[in-house]
Amino acid sequence: MKWIGPVLAAGLLSGCVIAVDNDGNDDAPRSVSAAQPKAAGVEAPEDRLPTDVRRTTIIVRDIERSLALYRDVIGLEVNYDTTVTTSGVALPAGEPGATARLVLLNANDPWVGWIGLMEWVDPAIPADDYPTRMGPGDVVIILNTDDVEGRCEGAKSVAGVTFTAEPRLQVYPGRDGGADIRVMGCNFFDPDGILIELNQILE
Repeated sequence: MKWIGPVLAAGLLSGCVIAVDNDGNDDAPRSVSAAQPKAAGVEAPEDRLPTDVRRTTIIVRDIERSLALYRDVIGLEVNYDTTVTTSGVALPAGEPGATARLVLLNANDPWVGWIGLMEWVDPAIPADDYPTRMGPGDVVIILNTDDVEGRCEGAKSVAGVTFTAEPRLQVYPGRDGGADIRVMGCNFFDPDGILIELNQILE
């Protein structure tokens, strides 16, 4: 198994968007950071913190459909794909002794931020309706990419994806009085109702 790591990031200064639109005016982005953008004002801690955000695993209806989004469109890499027998206890889902398929994907880091996809195969878990609004207990996964407009467009071709916002410029206040943080991003529900913000940090 190849050790790798992903793209999960905590929401960027939740709730403090200043501008949410880009109509082709003078504020249009000039250049985009590519592979490994740096968060202005955030430095590596001098001493290692006690906990890493290792992985987020999504229980999915159809793992191949989810792979069509996370692997084929967003560009994550599969590093593990297996079938497991579940107890229904430690992970309180499905029936005791059920079979599930587990796929792990990474982006650029060898240890943290992975995305897991898990589908109960035999027997399957009944699925609720897709959400249209969010509330307490729901999550937003923020993924930073190299070509937000192209990948957002590609996401529209995946069955079950529902867009809530097309790519647009978002501007957040800088940390500690620093320069504004400029991000191009789109938002959509994935095929299982997880809200994704796919974004690209601008220089």
